[in-house]
Amino acid sequence: MTALDDRPDPILSRPHLLGTEGLSPVEITALLDLADKYVELNRQIHKKQSVLGGRTQINLFFEASTRTQSSFELAGKRLGADVMNMSVKGSSMSKGETLLDTAMTLNAMHPDLLVVRHSAAGAAELLAQKVGCAVINAGDGAHEHPTQALLDALTIRRRKGRLDGLTVAICGDVMHSRVARSNILLLHTMGAYVRVIAPSSLLPPAADRLGVEVHTGMESGLEGCDVVMMLRLQRERMEGGFIPSVREYYRYFGLDRDRLKLANPDALVMHPGPMNRGVEIDSAVADGVQSVIREQVEMGVAVRMAVLDALARNLPGGGNA
Repeated sequence: MTALDDRPDPILSRPHLLGTEGLSPVEITALLDLADKYVELNRQIHKKQSVLGGRTQINLFFEASTRTQSSFELAGKRLGADVMNMSVKGSSMSKGETLLDTAMTLNAMHPDLLVVRHSAAGAAELLAQKVGCAVINAGDGAHEHPTQALLDALTIRRRKGRLDGLTVAICGDVMHSRVARSNILLLHTMGAYVRVIAPSSLLPPAADRLGVEVHTGMESGLEGCDVVMMLRLQRERMEGGFIPSVREYYRYFGLDRDRLKLANPDALVMHPGPMNRGVEIDSAVADGVQSVIREQVEMGVAVRMAVLDALARNLPGGGNA
């Protein structure tokens, strides 16, 4: 028995999910609709399905990410897949094996789905060219993080009823954020208006070419927003002094109750996690009534189930997996 007894035709026109770039509104909507059904399934007592029965899923994480990795693991297991988490620290990679050597080794195991997180932009795409299974990008450098953008979109749509016409402010370390890039691409595709708010030192070069409104102050950027999406400082990707100090950063770019009042009264507060309380967001806001941060975690499992399901349909025998 599956979550959807009559599974429809494939909803993705591609064998992999490497980014939100290139996804059509039809594909995004179909993924969100499917994820909606998995949200309801996940709230039931009996969650185990056989959509991925007989399939093998390998989670290959070169960067630590408790939230994303556990979410993908839970998603695969709830759909009936055999899930293996590969510890890179304990693998041959730590002994000098290259990424492509690892890809060839994994490919010889005949996995069906490979979930990859890597510090280098383009790593997931490189693997997709070398393996014979579906590859899902779980974050590659400062490039993309497509399932995060999808779960954010699902969270917003379930609360607001739509994405089209909403004004979304993405605030913080935009330069180093793959979450920001994926969200900008997806939200534009779905007809939302996107603003980015950051000190000039944390804006990507030619930020205006991304088709966003650029603000270097929270006061102007937050006015009239429907969604406020905070980003953490990506210190692990910073080389040099991008901010004077954490205290100074919070003083000008931290989201507190007073700044939140500049947005619309029913504005949603979001954060991809992990949060740095007192750095980019105040605890009173993070735990407040406008916050949907915990909902984002719940939506993450449902979206990843939808992505695994959708990609499995494109595999040989996918309709009957």
